[in-house]
Formats: sequence, C-alpha cells, structure tokens
Amino acid sequence: MRSTRCVLFLAAGLLTGAQSLLAHHALAAQYDLNRSVTVTGTVTKVEWANPHVRLYLDTNRSGATDVMHWKLELASPNLLYLSGLKIDSLRRGDHVTVSAHPARDGSNLGYAETIGHSPR
Repeated sequence: MRSTRCVLFLAAGLLTGAQSLLAHHALAAQYDLNRSVTVTGTVTKVEWANPHVRLYLDTNRSGATDVMHWKLELASPNLLYLSGLKIDSLRRGDHVTVSAHPARDGSNLGYAETIGHSPR
C-alpha cells in the first residue's frame, strides 16, 4: 500500500514536470540566433512574469511616420534580478535601445541580448 502511494506521487510529479517542459520552447526554434537587430524606442509596458520578462516598445522606422510595436522577450525574472535589473528599472516612457535576435517569422518579436537605457 505504501509503495503504491509513493509510485503514484512520483508519477504525478513526473507528469506535472513534463507538462511544464512541453510548454517551454527552445530559443533557436523561434528566434534566429545567427542574426541581430537593434531596436530603439519608447517602453510602453513591462511584464515581470515567469518564464520570461516581456518588454514592449513603440518605435518609428527611419523616415516613416507609422509606429511599429515590438515585443521583446528577456531572460527569467530571477536571472535578471541577479544580474542587477530590478522590477522598476524599466518604466513606461523610458527610451531604450535593445540588441535582439529577431523572430524567424519576420514579426516584430525578438529575444533581447542587451538593453541600453535612458530614463525619462
């Protein structure tokens, strides 16, 4: 009886862990790690949530009047915090320059590598 209960708990734990692994993605599947783009714009929103922090920017293309909306994925909140970036380091209205790996599908999505920051 006791060993059956242990096996059930172990199986439930493995299934729960497998589900979270399936939900996560490999960076190379979504982003072109051989290319880099530079995006300069104004922060419109920052979401501190697992598994990755998300940074939203509005930017104008050179010579264009239309606004482009960018969504940039950063590392995990814990890793960013340990690297010195705090939850209030980036705020709405801040001007930033981000070096990122672009999305493979050509959308305005990227995985941020570095962030140059100019607070309001």
